[in-house]
Amino acid sequence: MQASEVRYSPPSGYPLGTNRAFTVCARILIPILNSISKPDWKGAENIPASGPAIVASNHISYSDVLFLSQFLFLNGRAPRYIGKKSLFDIPLIGRILYAAEQIPVDRESGDASKALDHAIASLKAGHLIGVYPEGTLTRDENLWPMVGKTGIARLAIMTQTPVIPVVAWGPQKVLPPYSKKPHLWPRTKIIFRAGTPIDLSPWYGKFEDQEALVEATAHVMKTLTVMLEEIRGEKAPNFPFDPHQSDLPRTGNFKKRKKQ
Repeated sequence: MQASEVRYSPPSGYPLGTNRAFTVCARILIPILNSISKPDWKGAENIPASGPAIVASNHISYSDVLFLSQFLFLNGRAPRYIGKKSLFDIPLIGRILYAAEQIPVDRESGDASKALDHAIASLKAGHLIGVYPEGTLTRDENLWPMVGKTGIARLAIMTQTPVIPVVAWGPQKVLPPYSKKPHLWPRTKIIFRAGTPIDLSPWYGKFEDQEALVEATAHVMKTLTVMLEEIRGEKAPNFPFDPHQSDLPRTGNFKKRKKQ
C-alpha cells in the first residue's frame, strides 16, 4: 500500500483506533501540550468507547485540532479527521497524516465528494471521525460558530451515525486565528465540553434533499453555539455569520488576502 492512500483498518488497541503513527505523535505532542495548557474537560462520558461516531466541533484556531485530539485520545478514542488536502501534500506531514489514516478533502473542488466516500468507509470500519462543520476557521469576528457546510449532515444522515457535539474555548489564546506567534506562557486554560448525541433522526432518508441538509446542519451548529454560550457566559448573535452572504473567501487566510 502506498503512503498516499487513505486506509480504513478496523480500529484496535487503546485508545481505540491507535496505530504506530498515533502512538509516536502522542508521545511527542501530549507532553508539549501539557506544558502550555491547563485542561478543563467535561462530558467525556459522552464519547462512545467503541463503534462509529462523528464528533462535531467549533473551529477557532489552527491549534484546536491538536487539543481536540488530545481530549479524544486521552478519553479512549484515536480520531480520524477530514482535513484540507494541502496539508497532505507537504512531504513529511503528509506521510504522517496518511499513516495515521486521516482523510484528505480538496475543498471547493469537484473532488471534494471523495472525502465523503472515505469518511463513510472509515465509519463502516468502526472509527470515530472528527469534523469541523464550518470547513475553515470561523469568520465571525467574536469567534462564534458560523453557518456550517452541509457535509456533516449528509455524512450523518447517510450513515445514521451519532453526532457528538464538542465545543472548545481557549485554543484561540494559545494561537490566535491566522497567527504564527503562539502564546506559550503562562499556561492557558483549554476548555472542552462534550455533549450528548444530537438527534438528527428527523432528517434520516433525506440526504439528497438540500433543504433538509441545510436544516440539519443548522441544528448541529445551533447546538454547538448554545454549548459555547454556556462556557463563555455570553449570548451569541441572533443570526450566525453566513459566509454565503459575505464577499470574504470561503477558505484560507482572508486577513492575509485583504492585506494583499
